[in-house]
Amino acid sequence: MTASTPDPYQLSRDAAAAIAEASGVPSHDLALVLGSGWSGAADLLGETVWQADATSIPGFRPPAVAGHVGTLRSLRVEGTGARVLVLGARTHFYEGAGVDAVVHGVRTAAATGARTMVLTNGCGGIDPSWRPGTPVLIRDQINFTGATPLVGANFVDLTDLYTPALREIAREVDPSLDEGVYMQFSGPTYETPAEVQMARTIGAHLVGMSTALEAIAAREAGMDVLGISLVTNLAAGISGEKLSHEEVLEAGREAGPRISRLLAETVRRITTGTDGGAA
Repeated sequence: MTASTPDPYQLSRDAAAAIAEASGVPSHDLALVLGSGWSGAADLLGETVWQADATSIPGFRPPAVAGHVGTLRSLRVEGTGARVLVLGARTHFYEGAGVDAVVHGVRTAAATGARTMVLTNGCGGIDPSWRPGTPVLIRDQINFTGATPLVGANFVDLTDLYTPALREIAREVDPSLDEGVYMQFSGPTYETPAEVQMARTIGAHLVGMSTALEAIAAREAGMDVLGISLVTNLAAGISGEKLSHEEVLEAGREAGPRISRLLAETVRRITTGTDGGAA
C-alpha cells in the first residue's frame, strides 16, 4: 500500500468498528448480500435492531443500479437470536471503483465476526427449463472478469467454494431447488449470444455481473459461502428475445414472495444453534 492508498483490510476493520458502534451490536454471525429480487427476505428474518444509509459507514458507496437498496441492517433472527448483517449496498465491478470496493462489504462482514456469507443475485439462465423466477443454488463458479481480490502469493483453495452443507440446508427448505455453475462477466453490457454459448461450452449454467469476486473474498476470510441465483431472464440467444433491466426487475417482483420465504427460512436454519449473544 502507498501512503495515498488505504489498506482495504484496515478499511473493512474500520467499517466493522463503525457498525458495532452505531448499532450497539458487537458482532454478527452471518452476513447476507441482497441482489436483484431478494430484498424482501430481510423483512421476514426477524427484528431490525439497526439500519443506516450505507454511505454513513467507511468504504461503502451508494448503489448504482435501479432496484438495489443502499442500506445496511442488523437483524436479530426470530427463534435463534442470531445476528445477521444485511448488506443492501453492492458495488459492481463494472462501476470502475476497483475490486477492493466490490468486496468491501464481504470483508467488513468478516471483520464483524460473521462466519457465513450468503450471496444472492439476479442472473441470466442458460438452461431453458429454468424459467424467469426460478431460484438456483450456485454449486461452483467461473470468474471471467480477469480480476481477483487476492494479491500476491495468496493461494486460496476454492475446491468447495460454495459450502455443500449449506446447499443441503437450502434443499431441506425447498427440495425442488436445482444447482448450477455461475459465471461472472465484467458487464455492464449483457452477454452476447456467442458469449453465452461459450459459457455453456465451458460449463456454466448461469451468467451475471456479480458474486464471483465476493465469494473469493469470503473464502479468503475463512467464511462458509452459500450462493443463490434468481433466474430473471433467459440469457441472450437462448430465447431469441432481447434483454432489458426492466425485465430483470419485473421477474424479481413476481418471484419476490417465494424467494424471500426460501431465503429467510434457509438463513434461520443455518443460524439455529448459534449463540446470538446478549439482547
